[in-house]
Amino acid sequence: MVMLKSPHLLVVDDHREIRDLVSRFMTRHGFRVTTACDGKEMSRALADNNIDLIVLDLMLPGESGLALCRDLRARSNIPVIMLTAMGEETDRIVGLEMGADDYLAKPFNPRELLARIKAVIRRMQTLPGEARPSSQGTAQFENWRFDLHRRHLESREGVIVSLSTGESNLLAAFVQHPQRVLSRDQLLDFTRGRNAEPFDRSIDAQVGRLRRKIEPDPKNPTIIKTEWGGGYVFTPEVTYA
Repeated sequence: MVMLKSPHLLVVDDHREIRDLVSRFMTRHGFRVTTACDGKEMSRALADNNIDLIVLDLMLPGESGLALCRDLRARSNIPVIMLTAMGEETDRIVGLEMGADDYLAKPFNPRELLARIKAVIRRMQTLPGEARPSSQGTAQFENWRFDLHRRHLESREGVIVSLSTGESNLLAAFVQHPQRVLSRDQLLDFTRGRNAEPFDRSIDAQVGRLRRKIEPDPKNPTIIKTEWGGGYVFTPEVTYA
């Protein structure tokens, strides 16, 4: 995929020095950059520009970065790299569960941020644009209805199935990319950001647990099929209500 324009970044941080530093550095490396100091300015920037990636500080005045990321995920798939002065493991995990694609603790090296930005954009380009639909609505497949916003799974008979955060993220990735081979790396990107180790096989265990909840016969899966050497394919036709 060839981009006709350089990627447009939105940097959201309440510290002017960080905004200016990141803006100058990324501009020197070929990016277009818009900055914002809080959630209100972020909303205006998103309304006025076609943003390709957001660098979002966790600690902001007013709405926190976590709240902004969660709200963004309800209506958009724009990738987010979250920044924070807090290095606690729980903050990283919560940020990823809110939908961040990657996570970088302050203080950070601008070159590391640049590498992470390039990696996230490269991964987003591995699928055609039409393969990244809105995260809103209810996906219907086989005997199931899955509310993408509330992450609520229900059978047509009204049976509600409880899903873990990882399982719901995995199912969301599948219903948004049906009938396509998704590699393990792509599924890890969709479900956990890039904080997994290379060749991490935990996605296989996650697929196994999800199969036990949605397949008529988990030992002979027909909904999530294994593509040997490639990954997994979500086979049903998906419609949206």
